This record gives sequence, structure tokens and C-alpha cells, in this order.
Amino acid sequence: MASKAALLTIFLTVFIDLIGFGMVLPLLPIYAKRFGTDPTSGWQIGLLMASFSAMQFLFSPMWGRLSDRIGRRPVLIVGLLGSTVFYALFGVATMQESLTLLFVARIGAGIAGATISTAQAYIADSTTLEKRAKGMALIGAAFGLGFTLGPLFAYFGLPAEETADFKLSPWPGYAAAICSGVALLIAIFKLPESLPPGAVPARRKLFDWSSLGDALRTPSLGLLMGAWFLCVFSFANFESTLSLLLSKFTEDQGRLSIKTICLLFAYIGLVLSLVQGGLVRRLSGRVDEGKMAISGAAIEVVGFLLLIQCARSYSLALTLVSLAVVVSGFAFMTPSVNSLISRRSDPAKQGGILGVAQSISSLARILAPIVGNALLPVNVTYPLWTAAALMAVGGGLVLMAARRGRDYAA
Repeated sequence: MASKAALLTIFLTVFIDLIGFGMVLPLLPIYAKRFGTDPTSGWQIGLLMASFSAMQFLFSPMWGRLSDRIGRRPVLIVGLLGSTVFYALFGVATMQESLTLLFVARIGAGIAGATISTAQAYIADSTTLEKRAKGMALIGAAFGLGFTLGPLFAYFGLPAEETADFKLSPWPGYAAAICSGVALLIAIFKLPESLPPGAVPARRKLFDWSSLGDALRTPSLGLLMGAWFLCVFSFANFESTLSLLLSKFTEDQGRLSIKTICLLFAYIGLVLSLVQGGLVRRLSGRVDEGKMAISGAAIEVVGFLLLIQCARSYSLALTLVSLAVVVSGFAFMTPSVNSLISRRSDPAKQGGILGVAQSISSLARILAPIVGNALLPVNVTYPLWTAAALMAVGGGLVLMAARRGRDYAA
């Protein structure tokens, strides 16, 4: 078993790297919009946002197979080295205002960031079954804190004033590279290997079609998988267009500054952490997961409709309320659907089925930014209407699954 220091090192490694990710997320579509000059820039921005998730979908199994053979430590170190290099390239792309370099930086960061699954494997190697959930919660906490603090780092890295000839600062990219570099040094000097000597590599596939078949043959699981895809697609569609949406909301009033948008992203991360870590955790086990998921979907739909109202008559107060409502709904729905999928699955096949759910989530995050950013130039409210409609359908699928299915029984 690894020491507490090793688990703390994994936490810091993921946390610091996620600060870098959270730092560039609110800036990316704004940067790309500034650099893109042709009418298809909506598609270009969508592809740029999707490229990170696409690389994670493709390379996560590869990093997993490699870590089974050569160990977790070298894979994590290589991933952090890649993050350091490609976030620095993001800063260079900003200075040169190059959309091509932004694509290279984003694709490279996606490949390097696909080692999160290796960090999860490190936790699995290092904890007993009784402490496994607690160990995995470290990665969840690192995600939440990194996503909250990352936009704040971007805020402080931007100039105080945005004049007419305002040049975008490369420092958020450089700061993200520095954060990943610190995590790299921590891993090099403090992280021991967790893979036991002589361990037999597990077989991994890019997409486990047999597990998909198992899921579809199980009553209600097909409905839940469909709901999961729509839930993630809806939120990713909203998340990937949010920076440009916020800018367009105030187009006739002098747009929101990039620094204000960074603060709003930090606000989203904070609300998500508080709701998931507080309210949802306390209600879990007391309230049925189906009811939690359906309530979450309904809350999200209300939040999207409120944001549509912001597009028609902008109000910062209404925007803050709307964002809190959307994020709270997402915080209710995602763990509840995952729990339902787990409870309806054969324990002997649960790992594969949950792996399919993760792949479905990745596919949704690949497709959603492309669709959302293609709709945005047509009408600023279309991505929000799409998100609301898909979330309503997803809630309906959960309702059908809750009524038709039941927990697995041998």
C-alpha cells in the first residue's frame, strides 16, 4: 500500500494539472474567435473545443495499456511533461494569434491529459477495497478545486484594461505550463511506483462492444445510456459555448470583459463543488436516484430557459442565478444516473458497462462543442434551446427507465 504522502502527491499532480485546464477553458473560444476570420469559424471553434475530448477518448486506453506494462509513474511523468510543453505552446499561439498553433496545443494537451485514467489506476493499486472510494474521491476533489481556481488564475493573468487595441495575454498559457511543470517536479521527486512487480497487464479496448451489448440486453440500461449521452451532450454544448454566449449577451452594452467571464467560470466551479459535496452527498441514500436524476434534468431545463431570457434582456443577477440553476441540476443528475447504471448492472460485468458509459460521455463531449458552436453564429439562443430540449428528453428517458427497470438480481 502506498503512503499518504504518495496519495497526496497524486492529488497535487491532478489538481495542479487541472488548474492549467481550468485556466484556459474560458479563454479558448474567445481566443479562437479573435483569430478566426472566415464565416466557418463557428465550426472551427467547435472542432477546437472537441479536439481535447477526442484525444482523451483515443489515447486514454493507450496510456492505460502502457501503464500496465511499464508502470504508472513513467506514464504520469510523460503526461505532465506533455502538458507543460503544450500549455506553453498555447501561450505562444496567443502571442502569434495563430489558430493553427491553438489546434496543435489543444490536441497535444488532450493527449497528455488522457493520463487521468492512469492516476485512477494508481489509486486502485494503492488502496484496499474498503478505502477505494475514498481514494477515488481525491481525484474528484482535485477536479472540482482545479476547475474553480483555474479561471481565477486566468483572471489574475490578464491585463487590468481591455482597450480597443487590446492584445490577448499569453500569460494564462504560460501560467498553466508552470502549474503543470510544478506537478511534473512533484511526480519526479515524490511519486513512487504503485504497480506491483510481476503484475499481469489487463486487456483494454478502445471501445468494448461486448459490454455495450451487455448493457443493451439489460432492461432499462439502454434507456439510461441514452439519458447519460443526452445529459453530457447538453451540458457540454452549453459549457463549450458559454464564453461566447456571455460576450454576445452584452453585445449592445459593451461586452463582458474576458476577466469577468473568467470569474463567472470560477463561480460555476464553486457552485458545482458546493452542491455536489454538500447537498447531493447528503441526499444520496435518502432520496431515490431516479427522482434525483429527473429533478436534476428539470432543474437544468429551467436554468437553460432562464439563460435564454438573459439573451433577450441581459441582467448580471439573472445570469448568476441561471448559471447556478444549470450547474445545480447537472450536479444532481450526473451521479444519480451513474449510480442507476451501476445498480442495474450485473456485478460481474459492471466494470465493462461503466467503461461503456465513460466512452459514451467522451463521445458526447466530442460532438457537443461542434454542434453548439455551429449553431451559435446562426442564433445566439439556439445552443441553449438545443441543450434544454435534449435535457428534457434525457429526463424523460430516466423516468421511463425508473419505471421499467429495477436493481440487478442474480
